[in-house]
Amino acid sequence: MEPTHRFVRTNGISLHIAEQGAGYPVIFCHGFPHGWFVWHRQLAALAAAGYHAIAPDLRGYGRTEAPAGVEATTNQAVIGDLLGLLDEIGAERAVFVGLDFGAQMVWELALRAPDRVAAVFVLNNPYAPRPPKPPSAFWTRAAERHFLHLAYFQEQGPADAELAARPREFLARVYYSLSGDYHYLDTWKNPPGLGYLDVLPQAPELPWKWLTEAEFDALASEFERTGFTGGLNWYRALDRNWELTEGLPTTVEVPTYFLYGENDPDMEGFSGRDPLTTLRANVTDLREVEKVPGAGHLVQLEATDSVNAFLLTHLSALHTRAQA
Repeated sequence: MEPTHRFVRTNGISLHIAEQGAGYPVIFCHGFPHGWFVWHRQLAALAAAGYHAIAPDLRGYGRTEAPAGVEATTNQAVIGDLLGLLDEIGAERAVFVGLDFGAQMVWELALRAPDRVAAVFVLNNPYAPRPPKPPSAFWTRAAERHFLHLAYFQEQGPADAELAARPREFLARVYYSLSGDYHYLDTWKNPPGLGYLDVLPQAPELPWKWLTEAEFDALASEFERTGFTGGLNWYRALDRNWELTEGLPTTVEVPTYFLYGENDPDMEGFSGRDPLTTLRANVTDLREVEKVPGAGHLVQLEATDSVNAFLLTHLSALHTRAQA
């Protein structure tokens, strides 16, 4: 069985969703540069186990509308889309799964609307409280010393054009660079003033042990059609996200399950702090932390069996505990 597709009108936009199965809703939130399809192996596994697995193209991606401007691509805006999706499917609450920007958005959702969140499952991007300064205050100085994609993506135009001109090459190189087979932070050894393709490593020919040619084609074809501006605008909204989180709770209190790839760059602790220590100190109902040896950022593709087992085991325990 394959996922079915439909559009939901929510929060002023048309949201494309892929869904599979019936039962308790589990909503998957992707990052950059991804789309709903990055979760297709998880949709199949959860549907077979009796869950309603849903993977949207988040706003700015794929077949979902891409409103222009920073204000339209904040976490707050995307959370509005997802709350509308919950209303559309008639669910008071759901489990949310997030990776990359999707993880950041799921963490914030747990702060903004905990009553709509049964639990969060986060892959690779650990929670940290709101910093005392906006994100750009930290990356601007670093970008004076070396290439940093966070800074490069801020100006609308250069990155949009560079990546849209060579979408398949970019995707192959960035997926490979973030995998467990490469050390992504080596891209930071390059001087400032370069483009992203100047610093990313060459990718080996497909297929890879964790990604087939057909799967890559499904991901790449969407960006060949849309370009990357919708996703890049999420980077341009990072400071605005910081402004909009003033006054929110600083600790996550919903049931939380965290899984990470051993070689994921987000686990290296850029500030000198251990990200797992920070996670444990600020998530009050952290029920499980699991490391996947050898895996990198796209852990749900690199280690599908481990991720699916993690989800299914703890979803079952979560529901058993809720019914007790």
